Amino acid sequence: MKPPRILTIAGSDSSGGAGIQADIKTITMLGGFAMTAITAITAQNTLGVTGVEVISPEMVAAQIDACVSDIGVDAVKIGMLGSSAVAHIVADRLERLNVPIVLDPVMISSSGSVLADEETIAAFERLMRMAALTTPNVPELAALGGESGMTARRVPYLAKGGDTPGDIVADRLFRVGADPLEWQASRIVTRHNHGTGCTLSSAIATELGRGCDLVSAIEKSR
Repeated sequence: MKPPRILTIAGSDSSGGAGIQADIKTITMLGGFAMTAITAITAQNTLGVTGVEVISPEMVAAQIDACVSDIGVDAVKIGMLGSSAVAHIVADRLERLNVPIVLDPVMISSSGSVLADEETIAAFERLMRMAALTTPNVPELAALGGESGMTARRVPYLAKGGDTPGDIVADRLFRVGADPLEWQASRIVTRHNHGTGCTLSSAIATELGRGCDLVSAIEKSR
């Protein structure tokens, strides 16, 4: 069986724990073939982000075109976009593809660094309508208007519960016309949480690219 071809569109993390680097590791370990369109270069580590340089929209588009025209794509994962212009050109390119898209609406890193301005967050609207799943954490969900805001958009999303207090972590899947599904697990007490959102969304994209349905993809990825 051929490995699923997964295109990740995201920023680079110099420390290797999150972003494109985490995506490549996750996709590869799950048996997928990882391709990348880098949207930004960051200087960061587990303590925070100290520098960001955004790649031009044209170069991001060229990276996507290069992968699609030659190798092909079975699923797409979107992470940090860096600017509203990049977000819109990514949406332009992905409108041409008929593959599952997982949007991790990166706005705030695990260490608390802000990675998206208001214009970029507004540009997420197009991508959320295209995505098979959006995976906000607690502060990202709040920035998108909470459950009421997401329900009004009528888009499927996985509300990740890792930022909530308590010994149990609950992730909730909301889909149009279906009852919410919830998964619970005991919290893993560790300081090694850098890139957890990148890892989860990349895993879901890989499983969708393999042909799994959405619920199975989430279960396997968790």
